[in-house]
Amino acid sequence: MRSLDDLLTEGVYGRRVFLRSDLNVPLDKSTGKITDDGRIRASLPTLQALRDGGARVIVAAHLGRPKGAPDPQFSLAPVAARLGELVGTTVPLAADVAGDDAQAKAAALGDGDVLLLENVRFESAETSKDDAARGELADRLASLADVYVDDAFGAVHRKHASVFDVAERLPRYAGQLVVRELDVLTRLTSDPERPYVVVLGGSKVSDKLAVIEALLPKVDRLLVGGGMCFTFLAAQGHGVGASLLEADQVDTCRRLLDEAEGRIVLPVDVVCADRFAADAEISVTPADAIPDDLLGLDVGPLTVDLFSAELVDARTVFWNGPMGVFELAPFAAGTKGIAEAVSAVDGLSVVGGGDSAAAVRQLGLDEQAYGHISTGGGASLEYLEGRELPGLSVLADGSGS
Repeated sequence: MRSLDDLLTEGVYGRRVFLRSDLNVPLDKSTGKITDDGRIRASLPTLQALRDGGARVIVAAHLGRPKGAPDPQFSLAPVAARLGELVGTTVPLAADVAGDDAQAKAAALGDGDVLLLENVRFESAETSKDDAARGELADRLASLADVYVDDAFGAVHRKHASVFDVAERLPRYAGQLVVRELDVLTRLTSDPERPYVVVLGGSKVSDKLAVIEALLPKVDRLLVGGGMCFTFLAAQGHGVGASLLEADQVDTCRRLLDEAEGRIVLPVDVVCADRFAADAEISVTPADAIPDDLLGLDVGPLTVDLFSAELVDARTVFWNGPMGVFELAPFAAGTKGIAEAVSAVDGLSVVGGGDSAAAVRQLGLDEQAYGHISTGGGASLEYLEGRELPGLSVLADGSGS
């Protein structure tokens, strides 16, 4: 797999570079403003290196899940504005993905200039399962540039036109973010320094089942919080009240607990409420005695202490998924406590993207305290599961046409 360093050594001055970035940031629905620009900031090193080399950079990205047609609420206009602020220059936004305006604006770029294409998912072919449909869009996108760079690790698990098919049509390279993600994930999967502890949260066991199956034989301890812990507690025979429960996964969780032989650690107390609301009355109850009329929405303080103790001697930690509904203040303490414990690890600490990365920023924690904050989310999990990721396989397969 050739990297950005290889491309810069060859030289990019005056060349048109198609840069696939991950700029899928959350927006406030009422104002349209970006609420977390972490992914934009993570894209800057590769973008700036190309600009410094004199490249003419055409950035492609997606935002949300539009229905394959232009939709103003998913426009990349706020992203273009914020990107321009961060790089210190105007970043024009094409009015289309690969149409007349994109062609005209790409042709007008000067050395070191940046153009952002409109949301690639405004074209239905971007996510099509039809190779020919994706190929037609990829032809138009590839015609804009001379070289392809993929820096969108968060999208490499998708066989989409801008991730896979364009790369087949151009000399292709991995951006700095992709290279960094691969380096870290390889350290997690090949020969991690031990003790190796994984912390998993989030709402559903079914969402994390494959990664649990893949990691359980490799880890020393697996700490389970978030909504998914209640299905494990049910598998131990405990009532979980009105908490989130995947009844069809109880037997699977029971099997995993048996196979783990004590290496799966579950909460010992839970923050409960009668409803999901910021002003709900809360109580802390033992994890094995949740009242029938309450639902668990965060791990309790004793669990934070327990999990923190399990992390003290860890040399490698991977954390994916919040411990509770951290977006609401009454249910944020568990996630914050575990996040702080992960940051204190004397070794490699990896925050697995998605809600975990968002929690670090929203709760005001020091991002520099972690070894790596992934932008991958689902892509990171699929890599850890051992799946082949189309966006990576195409980068590894030759140099393009």
